[in-house]
Amino acid sequence: MIFVLRRLLVCLTAVAIGMAAGSAPGPVQATERPLLVEGRKTVYRRVLTRPGALHHPQPDAGATRGYPAFQPLYVYGEKPGWYQVGPSVSGGPTGWVQAGSVVPWKQNIVAAFTNSAGRARQFLFAQEDGLRAFMEHEDLRGLQRQMLDEAIAGSVPEDRGLVAVEPPEYVNIVDQLYLMPILDFTQDLHPLNYEENLLMKVASVPLREDGKPAQASSDSFDAGIVFVFDTTQSMDPYIRRTQAAVEQIIQDVQGTEIGDRVQFGVVAFRDNTDVAPGLEYRTRTLLPLQRRQDQTPVVATIRAATQVAQINSPGFNEDSLAGVEDAVDLTDWTGGGGDPFDARIVILITDAGPKDVRDPNARSRIGVRELQRNAQDKGVAIMTLHLQTTAGGEAQHAYAASQYRELSRFHDNTFYYGIADGSPQAFESTVTRLVTALTDVIRVARNESRVLSPEEAGPEMVNLGLALQLAYLGRLKGTQAPDVIEGWVSEKAVEDPTRLAIEPRLLVTKNEMATMADLLSQLLNLGEQSRSAEDAASFFNQVRDVVARMAQNPDRLINTESDTLGGALEFLEDLPYESQLMLTTQDRWAQSAMNRRAILDGMRQKLVQYRKWLLDPAVWTPLYDGAPDGEYVFAMPFDVLP
Repeated sequence: MIFVLRRLLVCLTAVAIGMAAGSAPGPVQATERPLLVEGRKTVYRRVLTRPGALHHPQPDAGATRGYPAFQPLYVYGEKPGWYQVGPSVSGGPTGWVQAGSVVPWKQNIVAAFTNSAGRARQFLFAQEDGLRAFMEHEDLRGLQRQMLDEAIAGSVPEDRGLVAVEPPEYVNIVDQLYLMPILDFTQDLHPLNYEENLLMKVASVPLREDGKPAQASSDSFDAGIVFVFDTTQSMDPYIRRTQAAVEQIIQDVQGTEIGDRVQFGVVAFRDNTDVAPGLEYRTRTLLPLQRRQDQTPVVATIRAATQVAQINSPGFNEDSLAGVEDAVDLTDWTGGGGDPFDARIVILITDAGPKDVRDPNARSRIGVRELQRNAQDKGVAIMTLHLQTTAGGEAQHAYAASQYRELSRFHDNTFYYGIADGSPQAFESTVTRLVTALTDVIRVARNESRVLSPEEAGPEMVNLGLALQLAYLGRLKGTQAPDVIEGWVSEKAVEDPTRLAIEPRLLVTKNEMATMADLLSQLLNLGEQSRSAEDAASFFNQVRDVVARMAQNPDRLINTESDTLGGALEFLEDLPYESQLMLTTQDRWAQSAMNRRAILDGMRQKLVQYRKWLLDPAVWTPLYDGAPDGEYVFAMPFDVLP
């Protein structure tokens, strides 16, 4: 038993989906569909393969090939001790597996470790009771440190009930899809603050002893920083201050290893040029992010950005989200090469709030939450320097601060810096501190001395540096392993419930996301025409007609018998989250115009993000060779589900 524990307790590792050759079915002309989950009309039964699962052409016939661990399969039929399975929802069955070689998968939900910077590594327990007892221990933090030391030393007492510990590095599930399926979950209260928490039974693959990870060197760790400047009239003195701060930092590191490892780009934004043509542009890349040995163009570009607009914008708030969106999506984060920057930072500098998506002068209909999630999934941290000048007023400052705090989250830390009264001196010192702290991230990675102490940098910058290094090491250490372990783990960190440790995600196919986007688009069109409470009944009748038409497309898995807006998306039911659409009944829709507007606005912002994902091939992964495009999958965060 001790030997087994030592193997399992080395650490969990993310398992890239590299399915075995020969696992794809041949071309099949089939209309046969998998078996439905009991009580469902559009949700099909699925299982996950255990290591060593074998494909059989018929029950009791000889095996013809093996399956990789955790391959999802649809169940088309069953006999005692056997399942008839196939990897595709539309391709029909391809063979049989023994029931003992697979695990039933009730919901298509997976767990993803968050970046552990700022919290302790978490444990998986063999039993739910063991996890509960650990979380309720009166000396939780002391026991946690002791158990981690035991796990690292490979000497965990058997009565701990421990099966695994979270890996020390971080792997972004969007960059490198891995399956850590959630087999069961219990909704509970965290014993430290009595807030809602999930206890989840997950399955994973441990690091094998004979597959040692590559030695990770931090010598090549580098950072790409893109400034996003508000270049409207009021920003002139602050752009000059930024130029002075960055110029001093560049002079300090020029010709050093650190200087070669920090690169800059510059994006500018103004406002709607259709309304005010004299603004010249809404967004513009003034300097692309590239790896340069000579940083002179950076200083010159920032200096040139002080040529601010000569006319007023339409309204006090500016289209800052358009600038940030372009910086995140249009920047080549490889710097013109094949090696992505290890630290990817966007620094927004503005004295105005962002335009609301309902503002007719806003370019994008994506909200701050969706934009933040898109950036985080790309490994990009957004920082906001918000100049709270007297021109805005308290109400405007409060609005802008709330929006930018949401935009500037990266995992569990927030990088929003409000500059009281728009003080130029305070602004310049903040820019200097942030950029210096980012160069310190590289110094720490190279085991060199910091310029700023941790206290001077601030805890959020220290955590960011650690998070970026963990992600970097996670990209270097990819290992597959043959065995499966199962264990219970807490969604929120056991020692700090303010930090998310495990993020549940829904594994959706491209067809399912297209269905969500299609439904939201149709609902938005109908909802905009349903302005009054009297229209509520006719609105829901129209929704049912739309759903009925969508159901005629075999690729659109739609439930035509539902009493809520979201009930047509039956695969979203029974998930551990509250869906706005699932809660919207005919009565709730009729309650108030403000309520209807909030529902429509939420749908519109999510629809923009769904369409971006559908068009981005980088986020989609086939689960088996030859998978049709519509069955590529994406691990979708719960907070952007409809």
